[in-house]
Amino acid sequence: MTEIASGTTPLSIKMNDRDNVAIIANDGSLAEGTILQDGLKLLQRIPQGHKVALKDFEAGDEIIRYGEVIGYADQTIPKGSWVREALVRMPEPPALDELQIGGNEKPLPPLDEDLTFMGFPNPEGSFGTKNLLGITTSVQCVTGVLGYAVEKIRKELLPQYPNVDDVVAIDHAYGCGVAIDGLGSEIPIRTIRNLSSHPNFGGELLIVGLGCEKLTLDRLDAGESESDVLFLQDRAGFSEMIGSIMDMASERLERLNRRKRVEAPLSKLTVGLQCGGSDALSGVTANPAVGHAADLLVRAGASVMFSEVTEVRDGVHLLATRAASEEVGQALIREMKWYDDYLARGHADRSANTTPGNKRGGLSNIVEKSLGSIVKSGTAPIVDVLGPGEKVRKTGLSFAATPAGDFVCGTLQLASGMHLEVFTTGRGTPYNLSMAPVIKVSTRTGLAEQWHDLIDVDAGKIADGKATIEEVGEEIFRTIIDVASGNRKTWADTWGIRNDMVLFNPAPIT
Repeated sequence: MTEIASGTTPLSIKMNDRDNVAIIANDGSLAEGTILQDGLKLLQRIPQGHKVALKDFEAGDEIIRYGEVIGYADQTIPKGSWVREALVRMPEPPALDELQIGGNEKPLPPLDEDLTFMGFPNPEGSFGTKNLLGITTSVQCVTGVLGYAVEKIRKELLPQYPNVDDVVAIDHAYGCGVAIDGLGSEIPIRTIRNLSSHPNFGGELLIVGLGCEKLTLDRLDAGESESDVLFLQDRAGFSEMIGSIMDMASERLERLNRRKRVEAPLSKLTVGLQCGGSDALSGVTANPAVGHAADLLVRAGASVMFSEVTEVRDGVHLLATRAASEEVGQALIREMKWYDDYLARGHADRSANTTPGNKRGGLSNIVEKSLGSIVKSGTAPIVDVLGPGEKVRKTGLSFAATPAGDFVCGTLQLASGMHLEVFTTGRGTPYNLSMAPVIKVSTRTGLAEQWHDLIDVDAGKIADGKATIEEVGEEIFRTIIDVASGNRKTWADTWGIRNDMVLFNPAPIT
């Protein structure tokens, strides 16, 4: 592990006056004997992102970060020591039946200027941030054939239609071999249906099915039009299957190619927020900066959604007070209870969320991770709560209940109508979505330098005092508008990185 260079100022960060631990901010680690800014001497080597004790802890003492209890000391921890994960006992989650709803919902004033973005208009009044040909599958069985056709479309057809960005297959492991009416089955069905009508697809519907699947067209609200649906079992061999898909794609590409970007109000833009590969600096740099950008978006009239149930569960008492109404607060509690029960059925709890990488980055447990995660939601009132895959209904800030897994969360946010995602990371991940741009924000400068051609915004400069949270938040806000307008391409889109979409299916598989 690299120690900081001689002469470099040791940096530690305390987030709240109540905190009795601080975070080491320097790249690498600080050596035993290092004297911090406040005069505290380190009793042992402590890696970047990990906690140093600011007091002498006895067994059972509260360990406080962000002004909240993140755990209890399992043994004596001397002042100046490394507060390692093994020394922290996790507290119980907030009781859902005792939450205060409302009381801290503070409406944000509108911005002084009317901001716009350049989007692709759709017939029903929505706008897209990309111009894509989307092809939905009604069952996993057709994925191989469609994958062959998609590559053929990219090579042979797309060059003829320069205004179309790409072709995207909505592949999934669903449609047959499942309890199609089982408990929770409405989630994957709703997700596929809403993905198919994403605004980046320009209102063009094309479904490729097999012909004997359980996921029938009426469940997708797709009707029976032969011009929109192709069943492989109706075709005479592979060549005819591919030829038919190509013909149907050509018709839609012709129409999509006529789409042009026009000026649109930010009230037509929906931005998703997510984090992955998090570390202890996530809640210090990137997430607070994204939270500031989220507030700016809300003030500009846009729709913003944050998600990841297990990553807000331990901070839900802070979110409930921001509920804009009793109805919103109860909906938040409902989704938390649903997920608690879901995890319990699988003999798991929210502690299963925290990864080995999170812990190497300094996060002791899901409580600490949760408190750092929710700050990316900013300070706006929560105006709505969405079930998994439900479409956004209101401008302002919504909580979209999703699992925390990157690909499942991203897929569900797309189904909710997300035009663009802002994704924070400390450990690093090349994650990207084919249906919408993903702006990658690093929590530390070391990652931004290491992944200079994957990270779009470096929030690590907050930790060493080179920029404020507000300055980086403004940078993220302006980047969102530029990317949504097509004026700037994210690094992941530049390289054409595409991760699979993953459905959330809590229903039984037969």
